[in-house]
This record gives sequence, C-alpha cells and structure tokens, in this order.
Amino acid sequence: MAFNPKHIQEEIIDQYFAKDNNRPWIVGFSGGKDSTMLLQLVWYALKTIPVESRTRKIYVVCNNTLVENPKILEYTEKILDKIQKAAVEQSLPITVHRTAPKLEDTFWVNLIGRGYPAPNNVFRWCTERMKINPTTQFILEKISEENEVIILLGTRSEESARRAKSIKKFEIQGQRLGKHILPSAYVYAPIKNVLTEELWQYLSQVPSPWGASNKELITLYRNANNGDCPLVIDNTTPPCGNSRFGCWVCTVVNKDNSMEALIENGEEWMEPLMELRDLLVTSRGSEEYREKRRRDGTEKEGILGPYKSWFRAFFLEKLFLAQKEIQQTQPNITLISYQELVAIQVTWYRDNIFNYKVSDIYNKVFGTNIVLNAGDDNLVREKELLKELCKENPKDFELINDLLALQKTKTILMNNRGLQNVLENRLEQFVRGKTG
Repeated sequence: MAFNPKHIQEEIIDQYFAKDNNRPWIVGFSGGKDSTMLLQLVWYALKTIPVESRTRKIYVVCNNTLVENPKILEYTEKILDKIQKAAVEQSLPITVHRTAPKLEDTFWVNLIGRGYPAPNNVFRWCTERMKINPTTQFILEKISEENEVIILLGTRSEESARRAKSIKKFEIQGQRLGKHILPSAYVYAPIKNVLTEELWQYLSQVPSPWGASNKELITLYRNANNGDCPLVIDNTTPPCGNSRFGCWVCTVVNKDNSMEALIENGEEWMEPLMELRDLLVTSRGSEEYREKRRRDGTEKEGILGPYKSWFRAFFLEKLFLAQKEIQQTQPNITLISYQELVAIQVTWYRDNIFNYKVSDIYNKVFGTNIVLNAGDDNLVREKELLKELCKENPKDFELINDLLALQKTKTILMNNRGLQNVLENRLEQFVRGKTG
C-alpha cells in the first residue's frame, strides 16, 4: 500500500478514542527524524479533534544522557521548548518531560570516578544506567499514577534487522498495540512500516506544527552524513539518515561517523571531543592505564580492573582542557557538571585516592581557586591517620582500606549478602601475596 500520512493520522485518531480508560500516551522523542515524524503525525491528528474531546494525556519524553553530541543537544533542547510552548497555545494535552541519569549513574562519575573502562560490546555498562533506567523510571511513575500507559515509538522495520526484530517481538498478532517488557505498559508504533524515502519526503513537505523548521533537521542529517543527504523527491533518490546521533563519548561503535562528518562540514570546535573519544578507545584494553585487580578486590586472568588513579586524574584534566578550548567559541557548552565533580571527588576518597584532588586539577586548568564541598573531610583525616599508623607496613594500610571499602559498598547498596565471602576472599588474597 502506498504511503499516505492521512491513513496513519486516522489510525492514531481511532486509537486515541479507544475505550481503554484513557490510558495516557508516552511519546518517545529524541529530536531525530523518526520521532519527529511520529510526533508530527500525532500532533496533526489531535488538531482534528475538538478541544473538549482532547482528554487523553500525552507525555513527550526526551532522555539526556548528559554526554549527548552538543550540536544535537542544542537542537533538541530548542525543539522541546517550541513543542511545550506550541502545545499550550494550541490547547493540546501535550506536556514535555526531560529525563536524565541519576548522579551515581552518569558517565563521568563511573568512568573518571569509579574508573570503569570505556564501554564496549562486552562491558556495555552505560546503556542501562544512562538511557534505559531514567526513561523506565518515568514510565513506572506514570503507571503508578494512571495504572496503565501506552508507549508510542518511532521505530521502523526498515531501519535495521535489529529494529525489525524488536518490533516483531512486541507485536500481538492482529492487534494494533503490542506488549511491553514493563507490566501494565503497551507499545504502539504507528510508523513501523514507513520507508526512509517516505519519511524524508513527509518531513520535507509537511511543516512542523510547533513552529520549527524541518529544513534545519534535514541539514543536520546532511552535515552529519558527510554531505550525502539529498532531499527525497522520488524512488530514485538515495535515502538520507544513515547517521546515528548519540553520545559523543560512545566507544561501542568503532567510528563516530556523524561527529567526523560534522567536523568536516564546519563544526571544527568539536575536534577536542573526537580526540577525547579516541583516547578512551586506546586506553580501554591497556594494562598501562588499568589495574590488574577488579573493584571487588579479585583478580582474574585476562580481565583488567578499573582505570588507575593517575589516568582518572589525567583524563579529567584532558576533559577540562577540552571544555576550556571549546568554550572559546561555544561558551554555553559544559562537558561535566559541578555535581559530577563533587561525586567524583567523593568516589576517589572512597577508593583511597588522596594524591589527586578534583579542585586542584580544575584550578590548574582554569586558573581559579574553587573548593569542592565533597563532604568527606572526616574520612580524609581518618585515612591520613591510618596511613600514618601503617607507614612501616603500607600493605596493611591497603588491606584495611580495601576491607572498609568492601563493607561500605555493601552497606550503601543495602545488600549484605555475600559480604563475609567477599571479605574472606580479600584476606586470602592478601595472605597469598605475603607468602607468595
């Protein structure tokens, strides 16, 4: 069947009036081409409904990992503001909601603070913490308030084999709504059968109902696709949209084509970001940068532990230098927040890292005199006293610190299961080291 946006809008209207206790809709929005098309179709469908009948709540949810590509984030934030303003002006039951990872789950607190290695396909610790959990928490809150929700996604089968498989997984044969992994949540994918050529044709011909310019979005994709992103005018025109916008620190992919293309197309200020990402890639599997012992105190052949303390401090300085350079032309861009800096310092204290201070590194780069309130002054004094008492046997200091850290970790997680075994393993390792 030929693509007809009116048919999709009619289906959306039909679903809007479904007798399902007015389950609220949660529209996943990233600012990209798919979610933009989805929201436009929903918006235009709502506009045909009388104001008094627009009783179903619609939440537009956008997640910020806090390490998004700054160029894309700037665009997305601008669009979200326009959406919220236009929804009020046009009397639509749409509200915008931004989600973000918890402080302890952010990229920098884990990588620079805890020393987690740059993610790869084997140890992809970032996705759940930074993307899945924040949005899941929002959905669960709405389920708690409303009992059930319907999640509208801009996924399309043509995007990739993985997307097609995902859509198939949630489908219920013969039904419009699919199941979701969360209880009391359903999935609705109105544009799942739309082709990429049809999508770009729609966005180029149908104006944004919230007052944005789809030409700006098309240009963004063109620049991030190394210029190969023509307007789609017929079936012979090559499709646009092979670029993937995401975290600028992403090391799961071998090469960040979108950032490289943006730099080549005039965004030279992003070069320091590319250099930092490349440093993460090279550091990931090197014994030069990583400990042999893992954070739980164990060692295993072929498996490295967290980044060494010197590299964490070194990379933080590199991050500050990149921010300083970028802010010369992009003064509003901040690569790491003050709260994250405090959390990193606290984490370093807990990891017995006292020879590096976040504030010292910051002051060195920016020529300031800030003092971070890490709230662990007593801990520092205790550790310094313990170190003094164990100065003749520094290994004893390391052991006691490790045991305290292991106990504290279990306490913080409110899970003492296995604590005795963990402590015994560390003691056994210490004894082997002294007798080996």
